[in-house]
Amino acid sequence: MTQHAAHRSRTLIAAIGDEDTVTGLLLAGIGDVDARQRANFLVVDSKTTQEKIEETFLAFTKRKDIAIILINQHIAESIRGILDEYRAAFPTILEIPSKEHPYDPSKDSVLRRVQLLFGD
Repeated sequence: MTQHAAHRSRTLIAAIGDEDTVTGLLLAGIGDVDARQRANFLVVDSKTTQEKIEETFLAFTKRKDIAIILINQHIAESIRGILDEYRAAFPTILEIPSKEHPYDPSKDSVLRRVQLLFGD
């Protein structure tokens, strides 16, 4: 399979977020459970361990059907080290705000990388 063809197989958006965010994304139609019963989303609450968030993030980055991973920025903070080390183009990681936690561009690892690239 060529590299271009491999990118075309990436058709899903994955989500790691709080209940409101993930529910909204599921209502918008991003939800998927594959033949192996792997969902493309994780609802994070006060009982969700950092290990579970890390494990899910790493699993999403290895899947060949995921093009984008959306993660609430306040949850991304709990795995910042892993996010900062992530360098692959696909799946692309986008940090998004939540209802309770506004977006802070200074914490966004992707935005910081872009700013370094352009010398801002």
